[in-house]
Amino acid sequence: MALTLTERLRAHELQKARLAAKAAKLKDAERRQRTRRLMEAGGLIEKAGLLDLDINALYGALLSLRDRAGDKSQIDQWFALGERAFAREARLRDEGKEAIVLTFPAALDRDVTTALRAAGFRFNKVLRHWEGLARPDEAETLAAAYGGTLQRVGCTAEASDMQQRVAAQAAE
Repeated sequence: MALTLTERLRAHELQKARLAAKAAKLKDAERRQRTRRLMEAGGLIEKAGLLDLDINALYGALLSLRDRAGDKSQIDQWFALGERAFAREARLRDEGKEAIVLTFPAALDRDVTTALRAAGFRFNKVLRHWEGLARPDEAETLAAAYGGTLQRVGCTAEASDMQQRVAAQAAE
């Protein structure tokens, strides 16, 4: 059955509206991705200790980086330096932390759950306990303060050997 001209025009308008909605969705996703990238760049500038520079000095430094960004060996050198710095920071951040499980006899207040999350724990809905990487003394303080029990989760010798190899590689 042939469509009337009005029906064909209506179908065409609906198709245009769907395409416009898809285009808007793509544009929004691109904007969000760019915003995220800009925030990451700002965070890295702060992390590198350059945020206190005068705006002209910071811009000049970034321009000098741009001029050297075409050199593959320079980029490889920057990559290695950044990778070592991130690995060192992660190692320092996690130093002395262990896998720990906290169990509480009753549901906890929002303030307590916020404190647990800030300490690096997350709630396991299936097993009904809090788990995470934390320093044992800090976790013990949290558990005691709210009537909970602490269980250290030991790692196997194989996992320990792997952690030592990864740490040695990161230090190189």
